[in-house]
Amino acid sequence: MSRSCPKECHAVGERSVVTTAVDATRERHARRPAELLKAYLGLIKPRVIELLLVTTIPAMLLAVRGIPSPWLVIATLIGGTMAAGSANALNCVADADIDQVMKRTRARPLVRHTVSNRHALVFGIALGAGSFAWLWATTNLLAAALAVGTILFYVFVYTLVLKRRTAQNIVWGGAAGCMPVVIGWAGVTGRVDWPALVMFGVVFFWTPPHTWSLAMKYKDDYERAGVPMLPVVAEPTYVSRQIVAYTWLMVLWTLLLVPATGWLYAAFAVLAGAWFLVLAHRLHAATKRGEKTKPMKLFHMSNTYLMIVFVALAVDSALSLPVVGWPF
Repeated sequence: MSRSCPKECHAVGERSVVTTAVDATRERHARRPAELLKAYLGLIKPRVIELLLVTTIPAMLLAVRGIPSPWLVIATLIGGTMAAGSANALNCVADADIDQVMKRTRARPLVRHTVSNRHALVFGIALGAGSFAWLWATTNLLAAALAVGTILFYVFVYTLVLKRRTAQNIVWGGAAGCMPVVIGWAGVTGRVDWPALVMFGVVFFWTPPHTWSLAMKYKDDYERAGVPMLPVVAEPTYVSRQIVAYTWLMVLWTLLLVPATGWLYAAFAVLAGAWFLVLAHRLHAATKRGEKTKPMKLFHMSNTYLMIVFVALAVDSALSLPVVGWPF
């Protein structure tokens, strides 16, 4: 008999299962810091935060009708990022069971067990506490309190109550995504004035068309997870009709800012709004005819629309163009 070969070597030139497993473990450990960093970044959902920050800066510019202190802008963005990251991380913890059964979210850190639920919970709470302390120290107490209120609303009202119980979840729960404009305004002025509330309304009415068009595409995902998004519980024509209705409300609401802005904002609000309305009506018409629709086209366009409107608002304010004013 030949001498037994060590278990690490089954055959000449062939790597054993044990050796491969050991190497794979070492490789995972070697990548662990980078993996963890990527996982924690995934928890805060950077792409969602980018969209929120796009609305914060224009709100601050409009608040002073010019360019505020760069440090104040940076401080507000840091605090806002921490607050949004906190809300998103805590949302991941609460929705871990949902994310596990949805194809669109199966790559999230908690589903892949890259980060434990406990660590994600601590991370989210720490970010929330940090955002409050940072905003209070660098801006004012009102902005800090609004940030914490937004986190609590998003987690306890939207995620834990509305999301799993009503098809109106995103309508009312989406109010959390409207708060960055109010926080930005409060960070500059120390109060909340009517233009901040109008900007809040723009994002509020924008959220349903944006989210329902995505939910139309991933209807089966939401249904499998037991989340009663409108496309899951209602007929497609009803959903598309609601998208059109909220799009009209959004476009008309953007015009309420015209008295506080100049011609540049007014022009882009009208043109971008008309573009959005055309796509929304096309989606509804195709749905009524029973044709195959492309709701993701409206979803992606909605991001572009919001960016155009708020960038136009930022440029209009930064240039201090003459204000249109009230017609009376």
